[in-house]
Amino acid sequence: MKGVIQLEDGQFFEGHASGEWASPVEGEVVFYTGMTGYQEVLTDPSYRGQIVVFTYPLIGNYGVSDSGSESEKPQVKGAIMWQCSDEDSHYQADQSLAAYMEEMDIPYLTNIDTREITKAIRTKGTCRASIANTPSAPAPLEAAGQVFEVSKETIEVHGDGGTHLVLIDFGWKQSILDKLLAGGAKVTTVPFRSIADIHGMKPDGIVLSNGPGDPKDVTGHLGELKALLDEYPAFGICYGHQVISLAYGADTEKLPFGHRGANHPVKDLKDGHVFITSQNHNYVVTGESLEDTPLEARLVHVNDGSVEGVVHKEKPIFSAQFHPEANPGPEDAEWMIDEFFTMVQKVGVTTYV
Repeated sequence: MKGVIQLEDGQFFEGHASGEWASPVEGEVVFYTGMTGYQEVLTDPSYRGQIVVFTYPLIGNYGVSDSGSESEKPQVKGAIMWQCSDEDSHYQADQSLAAYMEEMDIPYLTNIDTREITKAIRTKGTCRASIANTPSAPAPLEAAGQVFEVSKETIEVHGDGGTHLVLIDFGWKQSILDKLLAGGAKVTTVPFRSIADIHGMKPDGIVLSNGPGDPKDVTGHLGELKALLDEYPAFGICYGHQVISLAYGADTEKLPFGHRGANHPVKDLKDGHVFITSQNHNYVVTGESLEDTPLEARLVHVNDGSVEGVVHKEKPIFSAQFHPEANPGPEDAEWMIDEFFTMVQKVGVTTYV
């Protein structure tokens, strides 16, 4: 069956559709450069409402497993691939990617030149697109406030470790929770709209999770967040990194086409070490906006020099724009999680560097 993805500037690309849709499927179109990790991408709340273009030509060859999702359900609006495998070859696979996407009702197109779409996005910048059976112009309005859609409404307790951590929920990934539990923590997940409840929990430390969209969507909660950050050791991941920076007076801006993939090099300004990271974000903290804040850049992206992590000059607070719980290197960035646990253990510490 014929399928078409059309960008908001009028460019369209024809391929094979997974089904027939009564109305176009619309969303922000982004590209992901990793060879693996497709199940994590489809279920990562940070991709909420987006149409993901997979640049690698063969997607799905190791299948999908029941334990490989980052949330309870798919978060993307749709997917674009050259080839979607209808077979699986991994011993832990429960079904093929094609079967999974059909079961979960994720619209997708195949036989599309995904690298040509990627070139269009890189040239024009991230834009909206529509998936349909015939060319269809997407609506010009851009979705906003996705963080309110993915943050849960209830407080939940996980594990029974000796270190009590609060994970502030902007749309947390399962792998973040798993890493914290593996480190020996009891983790309480708290919606970002329930920040006031955290003080009474008296945690040993807090983690600000990843999440979708513009970090300025939570501007109304920055005052409460700063009060919390001033009191407890904290670690921010991706969206959480951006929120920490905003809370202390820095600014953020939208990248032309974002960072999404499992091969992004990041440099540690402290010792010059370069390591490989997994990333998924549209927005970054602007380096110049850190000048009049108590924060300073510790990590930068090798390719474009953008800020990839900050540290507070006096308090036990630091962050990562990437995902240290992911393993593209395969474990290049896990030291940050270990560092956070070490920092939490040191009562009275004033800085982690």
